[in-house]
Parts: sequence; structure tokens; C-alpha cells
Amino acid sequence: MSTCRLVCLATLLSLVLATVVSAQNPLAKSTTESKGSKRIIDLTHSFDGRTIYWPTEDGFNLVRGSAGVTEKGYYYAANRFNAAEHGGTHVDAPIHFYKDRKTVDEIPLERLVGEGIVIDVTDACDKNPDYQIGIGDLRRWETTHGRQLVDVIVLLRTGFGRHWGNRERYLGTTKTGAEAVNDLHFPGLEPSAAIWLVEHRAIKAIGIDTPSIDHGQSRLFESHVNLFKHNVPAFENVANLDQLPSEKFTVIALPMKIGGGSGAPLRIIAMLTKPK
Repeated sequence: MSTCRLVCLATLLSLVLATVVSAQNPLAKSTTESKGSKRIIDLTHSFDGRTIYWPTEDGFNLVRGSAGVTEKGYYYAANRFNAAEHGGTHVDAPIHFYKDRKTVDEIPLERLVGEGIVIDVTDACDKNPDYQIGIGDLRRWETTHGRQLVDVIVLLRTGFGRHWGNRERYLGTTKTGAEAVNDLHFPGLEPSAAIWLVEHRAIKAIGIDTPSIDHGQSRLFESHVNLFKHNVPAFENVANLDQLPSEKFTVIALPMKIGGGSGAPLRIIAMLTKPK
């Protein structure tokens, strides 16, 4: 075989390998900033003393530890934290509302990574803070985009994410404790829509920019039950949904892998492909 042919084959092999690596590693940097490059959107609220938790929970507590230059000359810092499973941007594992379903560490990664879509019901929620996203809203998205909600991570944008940090606007009340639950007002997914998504479509997971996948006035949490019966996890208190398009992006939602956990803090991002 000629030297020229060997060089050509080696070059071709290098290009193929680079393409495979790039496809398998979406975080790999592209050699160009235009074609095929990614923009990453953080969909996670920071965890600190202002993080909003369910009114019956104590919230996030960071205990400051050592911080400074040691006697050996290097800088060292280490803290501890205390927190409930369900608060801030987090995942609800199916075991949270359905016996013998997946715990956090058992959720298949295939359900936590995949194509994302946004269903925007901000206008309806601005008019009614107790709005429940129904089958009609879901079908309307399908009609507009000419496709079904199959093999996707559905993100529900109610617009309540802009109220993060203001407990009264975000939760509907500033009260805490069990008595606050009756005063919760925020949108959620209608239980029949949850059934429709798992029995007539095939979604990987679902997320929302409110404290719960059920609306604030729910007492039976039927959307949780209907989703979790089918082992579909839910992401709650998702941030920055206003920065996403309605489709054509990838979601990566990786929770703290708590063995046997019913929920966990979640780091969730979206990767957008820049238009050519």
C-alpha cells in the first residue's frame, strides 16, 4: 500500500474517531464556535439559606467549617450542610408517592438524559395561579409542532420561576408549618393529563417551575401518584425555563445519588445547539 494511501486512511480514521467522541461526549468543546457548538443553560436554583422548601420543612442549612491557610501553607475550606430531600431544584423519585417504585438511586439514567421540550402556559397561569395544565395544553403543543410527546423530557413553564426568592408570590403564602399548606397557590399538572402522558404517550420524565407537579391546592397529589405508578420521575423548582426554546435541546438532570432516597437535590442543565 502506498504511503499516500496510508496517510489518507489515517486522516479518515482520525475524523471518524473525532466524530464518535464528539457524539458520545456532548460537553466536548468544538473546534468552531458556530457550527455544531453548544450553549448550556443552567436550570438549577442555588442552594442556600434563601432556598424555598415545602412549608413543613426546615430548609437548607450550610454549616461553615474551616477556611484559611493551614500551618503547612496551603488554603483549605470545608463545610457541612443539612437539608430535606424535597426542596430547591430537586427530583421526586417514584417511591415518593407510590409503594415499590424506583428510589432515587434506581432511576435509570435514560430517564434523566434526553431530548427536552417546553410547554409554555404562562399566560393562563398569570390569569389563574391555581391553573392546572390539561390535556388540551399538551395536545396544542403537539399540533403546533407536528409531533407527539414521545421519548422526551417534558418541562412545564408556568412563569412562576420569575417569583423565585419571593415566598409569598412563589408559594402563595409566607406561612410555614402544616397550617401553611391550605394557603398554597401555584399551578401544576392536572391529574388526567398525567394519566394521558403515561398511558397514551411515552415521556421519559417531567419538570415544572413550581414547588410541586400538583397544583398548590391539591390535597390528594394525584398527578404525583399517576406519574409515579409508571415510574416517571418529576423535577420540581426548575429554573430559567424562559431561556429555552420550545424544542430541539437536550436535558441532563443528575440528582445526588441517595441510596433508597425518595428525592434528592438536582443539578439540571439544558444544552442548546446554536443555529448554523
